[in-house]
Amino acid sequence: MEWTFTADVWLWKADGAWHFLTLPEDVADEIEDLAVNRGGFGSVRVEVTIGSSTWRTSLFPSKQVESFVLPLKKAVRVAEGLEEGSSCSVHLAVVE
Repeated sequence: MEWTFTADVWLWKADGAWHFLTLPEDVADEIEDLAVNRGGFGSVRVEVTIGSSTWRTSLFPSKQVESFVLPLKKAVRVAEGLEEGSSCSVHLAVVE
């Protein structure tokens, strides 16, 4: 299961530490329907590529944004020149 989409970087609670991307509704719905191996807090293991950066992480369901959110670690933000409000192309694959 793989998807490519564009998403905007947003900041959790304006503290500067945690940045996220929100998955588009259609992608989140497909993942919700297809991901059977869920981890703690309903997380889903994924491999993500943004620009030249590829890493493994987890998606987390968020009732607040009614989708899955993807944590965007600082090393990726720096390498790809991303900050709050930046838009980026994301390639995401669920890791079973």
